Amino acid sequence: MMELGKLSTREFSDYLRECGVRRFFLAWDEAERRVVTSHPALQPLADLFSADRRDFDRHEGLFVQYAPRSSTLQSVAIHRTSRGQGAGGTRYWGYDSTEEFLRDGLRLSRGMTLKNALAGIWWGGGKGVIAREGDAASEDHEHRRRVYEEYGEFITSLRGAYVTAEDVGTTVEDMAVIFTKTRFTTCIPEQVGGSGNPSAPTALGVVRGMEAALRFREMGTLAGKQVIVQGLGHVGLPMIAYLLDRGVQRIIGSDIDGHRVAVANERFAGRNVDLRRAAPDDTSVLAEEADVLAPCAVGGVLTPETIPRIKARIVCGAANNLLLDPRRDGEIIFREGITFLPDFLVNRMGIVTCANEQYGYADPDPAIERHLGESWSNSIYRLCLAVLERARDEKRATSDVALEMAVERSEETHPIWGDRSRRILQSLIHGDWAG
Repeated sequence: MMELGKLSTREFSDYLRECGVRRFFLAWDEAERRVVTSHPALQPLADLFSADRRDFDRHEGLFVQYAPRSSTLQSVAIHRTSRGQGAGGTRYWGYDSTEEFLRDGLRLSRGMTLKNALAGIWWGGGKGVIAREGDAASEDHEHRRRVYEEYGEFITSLRGAYVTAEDVGTTVEDMAVIFTKTRFTTCIPEQVGGSGNPSAPTALGVVRGMEAALRFREMGTLAGKQVIVQGLGHVGLPMIAYLLDRGVQRIIGSDIDGHRVAVANERFAGRNVDLRRAAPDDTSVLAEEADVLAPCAVGGVLTPETIPRIKARIVCGAANNLLLDPRRDGEIIFREGITFLPDFLVNRMGIVTCANEQYGYADPDPAIERHLGESWSNSIYRLCLAVLERARDEKRATSDVALEMAVERSEETHPIWGDRSRRILQSLIHGDWAG
C-alpha cells in the first residue's frame, strides 16, 4: 500500500489530481474510535493517524484542498470548538513530506485550543497551513495572490467554523487578499478597519511572562539580565526592543535568514546586542550563557538533546509548540531545574488582539491592557505566577499544570452559541463538501 504520508506535498498533490480529489477531510469517529476519511483512496492517511495519534487528538476535522490555480496544498485543522469557532492563524511554510504538513496543522490547532482557553477567549482551536513550494523570497507576486485568494475561498467553504488570522510566512498584505474572498478573518490591515500585524502585542505578552518567572525565582527584574532571543522575525524584533527598554544588559540573538539579521543589526546598532546568522539545524544559541532563553522561531526546539545544554534558568518564548514531545520533554526540563513557561500560556496577545477586532478600538484599550497588567487574575503575569506556584507546590512540571488547566477550560461551552461550530462541521462531513 502506498505510504501517502511520505510523499512530498507536490507528489501528494499529483496523487490527488490522479484520483480526481479536490477536497477531502479526516475526522475522529468517536463510535469507531478511529480516524475516518471522506475518500477510500486516502484510507492510508486515516490509518496512519489512527495508529499514531500523538497529534490527531480527537480533532473535529482536518480539511484539505488542492488549489488548482496556484497548485498548492492547503489545510485547515479544527481541534475543539466547545468555546466557539476554531480560530488561529494561517501558516505558509515549506514541508519535507505530506505527513509533516498535516501534523503541523494538527499540533498548531491543538495549541490554539489551549491558548484561547487560557486567554479566556470564546473561541476554539483551529489552524490554517499552506504548503509553500520553493523559496518565498523569489516568489512571483501574482502567484502569491492566487494562493491567498484560493485560501480565502477555502475558508468560506467551511461556513464560519474557522476564523483565520496571520501566522508565520503570512503578511498583513496576504490577509488583505484573504479578506477579498471571505469574511471569516481577522488581522486585516488597519486601513480597512483591522488591527494589522499582531506580532508586537505577542512579544510584549511574552516579556510579561518573563517578568513573572523572574519574580517567582526571586531574581528581580529584567534590568541587568542577559537574554537569548532565537528568531528575529515579526515577534523577535519587537521583543528585543521591549527588553532593551526594560534595561536588559545584553541580548544574544540568531536567525536562519541573513536579511533579518542585517535588519536587526541595523535597527539596534550601538546597543549591547550580539545578533548572528545560524544554519537551519544550528541550535547552539540555546546553550549560550543567559538568564532567560526566548525561542521565537519554530516549534519543537526543546528536545532530549537540546534541553540538557540550556544554561538559562528561565525558558519563555513565543514560538508555538516549543516542546517536541510535551509530556516527555516537559518532564525533562522540570528535572533540569529550569523554570519553563509553555508557549500557550504566554503568547496569547496576537489572538487576543484579533479576537477583539470586531468590537472596535479604544486607545488605550482596557480589553487589551488587562491581559498585560497585574490587577486581573487571568492576566498573563498573574496566570503565569499561579501556574508556577501550583507546579512548585505539587512538584510537577509547569507544562503539565498549564495543560491540565487549559484542557479543563477548553471544554467549557460557549454561553450563547453552544455547539454551533461542531454542528457546522458535522454538516460538512456528512454533506457534499468533499469532492
